Amino acid sequence: MKIEYFGHSCFRLTNAEGVSIVTDPYTKVGYELPKNLTADVITVSHNHFDHNYVMGVKGAKKVVDSVGYTLVEGVSIIGAETWHDPKQGALRGNNLIFTIEMDGLKVCHFGDLGEEYSEKIEQIIKDADVWLLPIGGTYTIDAEQAKKYVEKLNPKCVIPMHYLPSDGRLDIAGSESFLQRFSNAEISYCLQGEAELFRADIQNAKTKILYMERKQG
Repeated sequence: MKIEYFGHSCFRLTNAEGVSIVTDPYTKVGYELPKNLTADVITVSHNHFDHNYVMGVKGAKKVVDSVGYTLVEGVSIIGAETWHDPKQGALRGNNLIFTIEMDGLKVCHFGDLGEEYSEKIEQIIKDADVWLLPIGGTYTIDAEQAKKYVEKLNPKCVIPMHYLPSDGRLDIAGSESFLQRFSNAEISYCLQGEAELFRADIQNAKTKILYMERKQG
């Protein structure tokens, strides 16, 4: 599986057959999506401007933005409802966690998860191989809460997202606080914003943190 990170909560996952999924396309975050970003499918975790800019992605045949099971061109997508805040949606509404299965890997995109760890969340995420996990706080769980999630379930691979880069303008934290909670041996850096993930690469007993800087252009 090829994974590209475009900043905020936006990734493009592409399987061996060339089917691609873009998650949570954004606008007005201080930087822009690539001008010619394409995908077969778009997932939207919630209806906020920095996660639902579907018009910024070309060629999509399907937008998935609801709870339930969707099968698109052989790719399985399951949406599960969670909360965008610690007060059961009273502050910012609901949020969808999407579990996407392709090339033998289960990837959980947490969207703007704002809840503390619970058994309900565990049932959604426990079988996933790769977590796309928010860490920036304010509107989502913060670095400390994200680390607790990792400690509870020890996923194979965690890719932090929804953090503030140098040219961002949202009131969220950067990546440093999260990364400092892990040893150097646990962290791999992907500064070009693009990587290939295979099951054989993430079979370690300890969680691998894959830090990605966004792909530009």
